[in-house]
Parts: sequence; structure tokens; C-alpha cells
Amino acid sequence: MSDPRLPMADPLRVPGPVPEGGQGHSEVPVFERVAVFGGVYSNHLALRALLTEVEGLAVDAVLCLGDLGAFGPHPDRTVELIRESGIPVVRGNYDDSLARGLEDCQCGYTDPRDNHFAHISYDYTFRRTSPEHRAWMATLPDRLRFRIGDQRVLAFHGSPRRMNEFLWETTTPQHFLEGLAVEHQTDLLLGTHSGLHWSRTLAGGGGYVNVGALGRPANDGRPVVWYALLEAGESAVNHRFIPLSYDHEGLAREMEEEGLPGEFIETIRTGWWTTCLEVLPGKERSRGKW
Repeated sequence: MSDPRLPMADPLRVPGPVPEGGQGHSEVPVFERVAVFGGVYSNHLALRALLTEVEGLAVDAVLCLGDLGAFGPHPDRTVELIRESGIPVVRGNYDDSLARGLEDCQCGYTDPRDNHFAHISYDYTFRRTSPEHRAWMATLPDRLRFRIGDQRVLAFHGSPRRMNEFLWETTTPQHFLEGLAVEHQTDLLLGTHSGLHWSRTLAGGGGYVNVGALGRPANDGRPVVWYALLEAGESAVNHRFIPLSYDHEGLAREMEEEGLPGEFIETIRTGWWTTCLEVLPGKERSRGKW
């Protein structure tokens, strides 16, 4: 195997997923600084802004945790950017549904209103994602393993046990996360899916990091979106969440031209969620406007 410390000049090609518990230190790629994002939701303008920004961050790798489509306009534009960049992608529930031609997004909602908007979003995205891109999504791995410094990292979409599992800051028990880390033989658990960034320190210096969503704001009244920057520390992986400004008004206009719901467009413009609210735990919902 070639030197696993891949430079940015050879963009970001993390090798495929390593079987659970079956590989040693030297058989997975090792990085010092990694940018990670998830939940792109067809926000090709934010993705383009991110690709420009990371060029100045001196990262070894960039990783996407899935859900390329949904919510926003022109899903093929996002997939084309991802594929051209060579960024490794973990399969999200949206990617899985598109690849398999399912009737819904497997988003994990139970509320009728949430599901109503989820169906609108999925139907739009499915019709506008090319068969070639859907076939490519079928090749995406469910999980990726690598190291940041001496720390083992397991990257996934929702959780290691279920692609569309919501892990919320206020309702996810410490012992549950620590059990996942032990079961999957990792130090750092790295996910997305919920759309809200948060983190937790685990026993032994490990951790869980939810990188949030690049595709829509974090329900905080600001039109920015978020990604995470991870760096090797002396005994753990250090991380910070980075807000990303982009042409959100341009995206809103594209959404209007495509006839997407006004509720989606309002979220892009205001930073407040107007849909997918019923799935939020009480404390998370109380931080929003609705």
C-alpha cells in the first residue's frame, strides 16, 4: 500500500471501509487533520463554498457522511461536484433509497407532517437524480475506518447499528455511546443524520462527534451551515465546528424556480427549521423558533 498520509493535492481518497475488528494500525489510512461534513441535501452552493474553503485549511483529507440529495434543488449538481473531487462518501439513507429505487427516503420520521414534506423532497430528488449517479450511490460503503493520529475513527451516517438512527445531544445516553465504541472497536464515533452538530467526550479519551449538516442551517436563526474540523491531539482527537457562509439567497431563488415548498425556502433564508420538527426532542425543539 502507498503512504496512507494522503496530501490534498491528490484529493482526499480515503480507502474503502475496513471490516469490523479485522485490521491493524498500519492497514487503515492515517491522517493528522480532516474536514468532515454530512447532510448536503442538494445544497451545491454550500458544497462549492466548502471545497474552496478547505483548500486553505491544510487538511490531509475531506470526508462526506452521506445524504447528498434532499431538500434543495438540482441534486445532480451536488453529486457531480462530489464525484469530481474524489471525496469519499459514506452511504446515507437518502443515497441508499435512491440507489435501490425505494419509494421513500428512509428518513426515520413518524409524524404525518414530517413525512408529508419528506415525500415531496424525495420524489423531487429521485426524478432529478440521473440513473448513472444512482448506480454510483449503490457502490458507497456504509462505514469507513481510518485513524487521526493514534485514534481509531469509525465514520457512518446515523449510527453504526442503523443508517437512519437519530442520535440527539439531550437524549443519547453516555453509556450507549461508550457501548457503541467498545462494540465497534473504535475511539471516535463520527456521524451526522440529525442535522444538528454536537459532541460528547467518552471514557478513555474517546468521543462522539455529530458533524451537523452542510445542506441547511442548524435551526438557530442564522443562514450559515456547518462542518467539522478534526485534528490529532496528544491523547485524543480535537475538533471544532465551523460555520460556513455561502450564497443562501441564490439557493433560495433556485428552490423557488424549481417549485420546492415555501417552508424549505424559508429555512434557507431565515435559519429556522419549518419542517422535520416533530422528530426533535423537547430541548432541541425549544431552541428553535417553531
